[in-house]
Amino acid sequence: MKTDAGLPELPLDQVRTLLAVVDEGTFDAAAAALHVTPSAVSQRVKALEQRTGRVLLLRTKPVRPTESGEVVVRFARQLARLERDARAELGMRGAGEATRVSVAVNADSLATWFLPALVRVRQEPRLFFELHREDEDHTAALLREGRVMAAVTSSPDPVPGCSVRPLGRMRYLAAAHPDFAARHLAGPLTQVLPHAPVVVFDRRDDFQDGFVHRLVGMPASTDRHYVPTSEGFAEAVAAGLGWGMVPESQARPLLDAGRLVQLAPDRPVDVPLYWQQWKLDSPALAVLAGAVVEEAARALHQGPVRGA
Repeated sequence: MKTDAGLPELPLDQVRTLLAVVDEGTFDAAAAALHVTPSAVSQRVKALEQRTGRVLLLRTKPVRPTESGEVVVRFARQLARLERDARAELGMRGAGEATRVSVAVNADSLATWFLPALVRVRQEPRLFFELHREDEDHTAALLREGRVMAAVTSSPDPVPGCSVRPLGRMRYLAAAHPDFAARHLAGPLTQVLPHAPVVVFDRRDDFQDGFVHRLVGMPASTDRHYVPTSEGFAEAVAAGLGWGMVPESQARPLLDAGRLVQLAPDRPVDVPLYWQQWKLDSPALAVLAGAVVEEAARALHQGPVRGA
């Protein structure tokens, strides 16, 4: 079947079946969720691949969408969102049924300013949030895969099918416990910092390496502690395990308490943050976006970026 424009349409039962396979991980599990046979699931996916002329799934365990499959998965999730919104506007929502919004957000935002934004969201209709914690350099990938409806990201380039708006700048300070600084950082910073033990978030975290590289053209020390929570990271630096780049809002109380000292007061590093979301006329998304932008204007730095 073709549309009036002469282009093949995407049958909704096939699109929903592909989404079920991706979400459930296997054809058998998708069949159970859809109350059909595995053979029917396989036939629908194969028919959709033939219609699009693309391989949409990698038959791995669990099943993963190809780049083309991600486009269809994103479409399926957007379609489901529009259907739920339409049902709500028509008064067809079941008793007690609420709206769920999935958002990708980086750990430091989640630990500092993002949760107050959720509190700002009015709860009529009732909204519930499914948060995916991911580095701000990688949250856009979850949007691209269709796994979330919105994301706090460091990229100003919109994901296909998404809108983007600036939120502000999250400021980081190079800091260490005073005793650690006295032991490991006595002398010119450019000479001692590359060799001092360092705290990093995880093995993808190159923030501290970038700071040192901009100072002296080399990475931070390989003597490092991995602490994969924002609160734990700040506490590890304040406890004297190593130096690190601490979000300003977390560092200020520790600086005031004498548990941290700034290593380079004239070299804060700002990370611009952006809000990306699906281009949907969705009341839930609109309400959430308004609350996030409002809280970001209060909590984040605005204006020109500062960097090392």
